[in-house]
Amino acid sequence: MKEIDIEISIDYKDIPNFPVSTVESHSGKLIYGMLSGKKVLVMSGRFHYYEGYSLQQVTFPVRVMKLLGIETLLVSNACGGINPKFKPASLMIIDDHINMIPDNPLVGENINKLGPRFVDLSRPYTPSLIEKMEKIAAKRDIEINKGVYVAWIGPSLETRAEYRFIKIMGADVVGMSTVPEVIVANHMNMKVAAVSVVTDLCDPDNLVPVEIEHILKNAAIAEKDLIKIFKDLVGEL
Repeated sequence: MKEIDIEISIDYKDIPNFPVSTVESHSGKLIYGMLSGKKVLVMSGRFHYYEGYSLQQVTFPVRVMKLLGIETLLVSNACGGINPKFKPASLMIIDDHINMIPDNPLVGENINKLGPRFVDLSRPYTPSLIEKMEKIAAKRDIEINKGVYVAWIGPSLETRAEYRFIKIMGADVVGMSTVPEVIVANHMNMKVAAVSVVTDLCDPDNLVPVEIEHILKNAAIAEKDLIKIFKDLVGEL
């Protein structure tokens, strides 16, 4: 957040109908300010299905952002690497996704003024933004991959058999977020870009117990390059 010239910071608990993040590493603030000469609205902390919230609650902030005038959604997440070519503490631009969360945020009565009943997801991540991020990474000499993200329900991590299944599906990384927000952003005709931070490798034939300290360390390493890419991308919007 030090990259943002903060003008307003509001605790989630002070925003009507906002969920409150229960994950220790998510601070729970909505921040408004300037980044790269552009007005931005930033969520410091997000919500997950595994916390007990409905997907409508999880994606409520995206609805709020759109109604406040936000046209482009930038998303980041931490994930496990399925593609054996990926390295820990690296980045992956999400080009497509697979939703394995047993729900969809658009289930229920559709509000036509927000978006169509049946949303086209042939290109859920905006190609022009993907191209911009690739060029930024190349210019800054940042190694970055591109691939498919699968959203898993969590909060338990996957078994060896599940990792094999995810690999067969065609996913490059696995995480527990992002997809619901991207679906809603597409429903409201927002542009979307997303980057995953690969914190560890999930090789089912060489799987070892996860150490949270190791994951946080790798996330912190990759975060520096992620900030550079998003900062430059915002400047180009």
